[in-house]
Amino acid sequence: MNIFEWLEEKNIKVKNKKLFTEAFTHSSYANEHHTKHDNERLEFMGDAVLQLWSSNAIYPLKLNEGEMTRLRAQLVCEKALANYAKELGLNKFLLLGVGEEKSGGREKEAIVADMFEAFLGALYLDQGMDSVNRILDSTISPYLSHLDDIEFLADYKTKLQEYVQADKRKTVYYELVSESGPSNSPLFLVNAIVENLIMGSGKGHSKKEAEQNAAKDALRKMAK
Repeated sequence: MNIFEWLEEKNIKVKNKKLFTEAFTHSSYANEHHTKHDNERLEFMGDAVLQLWSSNAIYPLKLNEGEMTRLRAQLVCEKALANYAKELGLNKFLLLGVGEEKSGGREKEAIVADMFEAFLGALYLDQGMDSVNRILDSTISPYLSHLDDIEFLADYKTKLQEYVQADKRKTVYYELVSESGPSNSPLFLVNAIVENLIMGSGKGHSKKEAEQNAAKDALRKMAK
């Protein structure tokens, strides 16, 4: 099955196939095939579409502004977007360069999350908001009724910040310890530091992922 057959199964008739091909084209594939048509521009569009959709979905929940902002950040974080894409099976349509494919790029959260945003951008430009609503209503809306039970929605950095700020004299910051591995598959090691003490450490294929894992480690240790 290809992306066009996938969309057809959902009764979405594509008008501009080039948009969707571009949405699933990672820069590594574009570089190897000497084309400028990767998914970065569509990712920009999809990010805006996603922000609008999630804001509309959250607003009826009667939360205050801070709670709405935090919930939206959780719903559209890198880990969450990668999870939605994998649940839909969209990562199997990615066009990757040979090296990126070999290094497991099809499962990397950063790559899959970017692709998902690009897909939404293409869907919006080709079909309008109705089709975007159909896809996201079936994918994200079910999580809105039980957010606390969903592991990937946990924003550990926010939770750690709130925990630390209970004592107004304390602050938390993140320090990059090392970056290893090949350029197409870097691995970052980050420390979460509170009052000049290393409270947690975390690894990830992006700095954001490493920081979240460091915060998670710090919270786990503080709970003990």
